[in-house]
Amino acid sequence: MKDCLFCKIAQGALPAHVLHRDDHVMAFLDLHPIREGHALVIPRAHHVWFEDMPADLAARVTHCAQGIARAMKALYRVERVSMFFTGIHVPHAHAHVVPMHHVHDVTSAAYLADGPQAFSVPPRAADDRMAAVAADLARAMRL
Repeated sequence: MKDCLFCKIAQGALPAHVLHRDDHVMAFLDLHPIREGHALVIPRAHHVWFEDMPADLAARVTHCAQGIARAMKALYRVERVSMFFTGIHVPHAHAHVVPMHHVHDVTSAAYLADGPQAFSVPPRAADDRMAAVAADLARAMRL
């Protein structure tokens, strides 16, 4: 897509601090990092949503992210690295790979009810509701 920021980066039309590039995926540093080293892994072909990517391409994105995570663990001496897809700001599938120095480096407001120095456990969902949600999702997955 001609107006897609990540397509322009993948084509070399915009600069990026590139970590990896092959025929299918590209990894580069996020301009607005949660933590130093925060990277993005994108498919070079345009796919708006991660669920729209072919399975083999999604596996390539994950494989690349795993390599970055291993490097982050060694370099930053962190126990864990987070990988997540959001697609909020750029409509091109992309995975965030973030070295986690703090439990709340990547979190939801639901986990912050007791403040940023604690880890709040959200209320447990009722078993009957969880069963209904699981059944609905399983049924929808078979569509």
